[in-house]
Amino acid sequence: MNMTYIQEHEKDTLSLKRSLDTGTEEQRLAVQHIIQEVRANGDEAVRSFTKQFDGIALDSPLVTADEIAEAYERIDRAVIQMIQTAIRNIQTYHERQLSSSWFYHQQDGTMLGQKVTPLDAVGVYVPGGTAAYPSSVLMNVIPALVAGVERIVLVTPPGKDGRLSDAVLVATQELGVSEVYKMGGAQAIAALAYGTENIQPVDKITGPGNIYVALAKREVFGQVDIDMIAGPSEIAVLADETALAHEVAADLLSQAEHDALASSILVTPSVTLAQKVQAEVQSQLDTLPRKSIAAQSIQNHGHIYVTDSLDSAVEVVNQLAPEHLEVLTAYPEKLLSQIKHAGAIFLGRYSPEAVGDYFAGPNHVLPTNGTARFSSPLGVTDFQKKTSIISYSQEAFETHSKSIAAFARLEGLEAHARSIEARKREESK
Repeated sequence: MNMTYIQEHEKDTLSLKRSLDTGTEEQRLAVQHIIQEVRANGDEAVRSFTKQFDGIALDSPLVTADEIAEAYERIDRAVIQMIQTAIRNIQTYHERQLSSSWFYHQQDGTMLGQKVTPLDAVGVYVPGGTAAYPSSVLMNVIPALVAGVERIVLVTPPGKDGRLSDAVLVATQELGVSEVYKMGGAQAIAALAYGTENIQPVDKITGPGNIYVALAKREVFGQVDIDMIAGPSEIAVLADETALAHEVAADLLSQAEHDALASSILVTPSVTLAQKVQAEVQSQLDTLPRKSIAAQSIQNHGHIYVTDSLDSAVEVVNQLAPEHLEVLTAYPEKLLSQIKHAGAIFLGRYSPEAVGDYFAGPNHVLPTNGTARFSSPLGVTDFQKKTSIISYSQEAFETHSKSIAAFARLEGLEAHARSIEARKREESK
């Protein structure tokens, strides 16, 4: 890992922001073609692209009850219990985020308020094919369920055998998701956004995917809402001399193994810790199954920043605004009020980032690429919409009508003003 000693004047120049992969022109044109084909030919186009890209010919992509039953027969009971426990933890946390409608009355009889309504239908994309991500099922579906979304559609690419992961199928069943389709890529995003003969369109699409999925989500935004266009994963560890080097190194590598573009950063005022972590990272790399990926990540996007004080280290972290931030200091809670920008904050040595990925409760869909400065984790409110409620009383109308009409004319909107005055004329008869 590269090590840099940060001077006071250099703190504001640091950034995790990298150019997001917006794909090549060839990839963008390919995605646009796929979307157009799905819009024109529906299920037939989805089947064709599934055969082309996944090597699977499916009469129907809809997962059947028999497939779910077989998954329950194959999977270890301990895995089911683990998933059930994670569901309880995640649901309990997200229930605290639930927003409610509110109204208030003024003395003149006016009633104002805000009506909170769940989205009607949501599509969840879960990566698949050669890997299984039941945690993505839980983190995307549970906040939608808590919000009150009535229809949740889950799509995920099939494996070469035409099946989905047993863990993913069990997770969907434990959450009561009945519409699960074996489809992936841009064609799945298009099917969710525009619908096909057998799939009704949704209002919002969430969930991670490859560059084709990301480009497709960007293309359909406006037709539907999306959660975010996420960049590579990031972790920053804010540590002092009390941190254990082998734990810090392990945590940095936990993100590096995700992706060669992932970023792992240590920020510390301790030169001794920085040197030990640097050595530990290289040592632990040798035993990682995903060594080649993690090594590229550490080489190109791994860094150690050494500051002159812990306060300066906090300032560096705020400038970076990382997706994940671990605070491994003598008194991590005391620093919480100083930390302004991070997707998720993990306090103390018993709260490594992996705890949040799977089990603790908070959502692991987080803002990346420095966008934690203005963005939030995926949550219940992402699956709710708000509607303003206005009920003006006659008294309030009469009091403010002249001002409202004058304001309309100030903006050159005569018809607006006349809509106010029409009611005044009616009252004068």
